[in-house]
Amino acid sequence: MRKQDLRIPKLIHFFILCLLLLPMYISCGSKEEGTGPGISAVEDEQSQPDVLKIAIGSKDHSTLVAAVKAAGLVDSLANQGPFTVFAPTNEAFDKLPSGTVDNLLKSDQKENLKNILEFHVAVGNLTSDILKLEYTGKEDELGMANGGHAKISIKNGKLMINNATIIASVPASNGIVHVIDTVILPSDSK
Repeated sequence: MRKQDLRIPKLIHFFILCLLLLPMYISCGSKEEGTGPGISAVEDEQSQPDVLKIAIGSKDHSTLVAAVKAAGLVDSLANQGPFTVFAPTNEAFDKLPSGTVDNLLKSDQKENLKNILEFHVAVGNLTSDILKLEYTGKEDELGMANGGHAKISIKNGKLMINNATIIASVPASNGIVHVIDTVILPSDSK
């Protein structure tokens, strides 16, 4: 056999390459990036819920869920994480001055709202025990997703983050949700 006879024609190479890339093209779809539903749209009735689904499933966190949607953070909280979310209750939002929540939900306040909400999230799965061991009684403060820092302490036997009391903790598939009784505000929020 001649060396020339063993070569595969370029057209066949192209055809094989197309067959290999076709499944990838189909799975990506033809929509522009960012226009379709994100990871939060995945429905799974059997797995442990993520931090977002825990908040959505709680009647005491409807204000938080509305704020997360208005800030465009739905898919962020549904991602793999792990995240520690300090989730203020509806009553915590009610403690804010009158009109604050309505103002923050306006489209021109999206960045300010996002900053406040990200101040309620830390990276990692920080259980109450970890928070007590690693962050109380020390100079270290907990780094938050917005770049700010929050102080963890124990007051009257209760675990606190800044001026908020952690009143319950719920494990999630991508971290943990600590329910808090007060909205914590970063120093640069309005």
